Amino acid sequence: MIMMIIRLNTVKAFGVFFILIVCGGFFCRAQQRSQNDSLVIKLGKGFVSDTAGVNGTTMHYVRGGTGPVVILVHGFPEDWYEWHKIMPRLSKKFTVIAVDLRGVGGSKETLANFEKANMAGDIHQLIVRLKLEHVYIVGHDVGGMVTYAFVRRYPKEARGVMILDVGLPGLPPWNDDKANPMLWHFGFQQTPKLPEHLIAGRQFIYFREGMFDRFALNAKAITDAEVTHYANSYSAPEQLRAGLGFYRAFPADEKFNAGQRSALNVPIVLAGGDHSVGPNLPRIAESLRKNGCTNVITRVIAKSGHYVADEQPEMVAELIGRYASL
Repeated sequence: MIMMIIRLNTVKAFGVFFILIVCGGFFCRAQQRSQNDSLVIKLGKGFVSDTAGVNGTTMHYVRGGTGPVVILVHGFPEDWYEWHKIMPRLSKKFTVIAVDLRGVGGSKETLANFEKANMAGDIHQLIVRLKLEHVYIVGHDVGGMVTYAFVRRYPKEARGVMILDVGLPGLPPWNDDKANPMLWHFGFQQTPKLPEHLIAGRQFIYFREGMFDRFALNAKAITDAEVTHYANSYSAPEQLRAGLGFYRAFPADEKFNAGQRSALNVPIVLAGGDHSVGPNLPRIAESLRKNGCTNVITRVIAKSGHYVADEQPEMVAELIGRYASL
């Protein structure tokens, strides 16, 4: 009788625990949807938030404006909101779409397939679902890696791309990047299991002090409220694991990029902060040219660290507008 009571209590406790987990997940997603809706409203009239089923997952995106299409792809540890200072400026001339990469923010939690070639497939299927044509894609950080994979896989879909402040796995000077002690997080975030335990519950601290304060020239350009938003976008265990998965896929990304050597005529703009990737742009451009890219130019963004869209939004918006115009 005592054992039966213990078993019943154990089942009840497990049931309550399961319900708390499920409800907690729903609450977290509902909270993110509510927060996204309020942030979308702040962008101005005409912006909307939506989702689309793509490539075996669900992608969240924010859309506004009219005209030729510009797709904005964020980096780590940000989400679509990385572009909030850029989107109202661009929407005067373009249809602007900012996405949440798979697994984070308003996109569906997923634990696999973070190879940038596959994530480029997410973007491509979104383009198909929304019936878009002749798009211009801008990617920052990890989003820049996805953008390069996209133009390699789907060159006929893009009228041009811009890759902001990031090296490309497998292409020089990538090995120098991996050996740079400033980029210690590359190895740390690829370590199995450990980062989840150390970062969970401390996302704000890790993002604020380990990322934004460390890699921005003007860290005040990213407010604590914005960091809190990003921490929420990676708050669930699956979301945090997705963000780490972006980095754990680097070995596969290296193989993919190194193998892409066919001629590519799509215009590529490499841009970066003068206090970040800017000095390396000529070497990255040369690597692209050696691998068949025939139309590559570089542009340095003055007085900026890594977070160019946050630190120099007016300059970045002007740069995108100049090269995204038909």
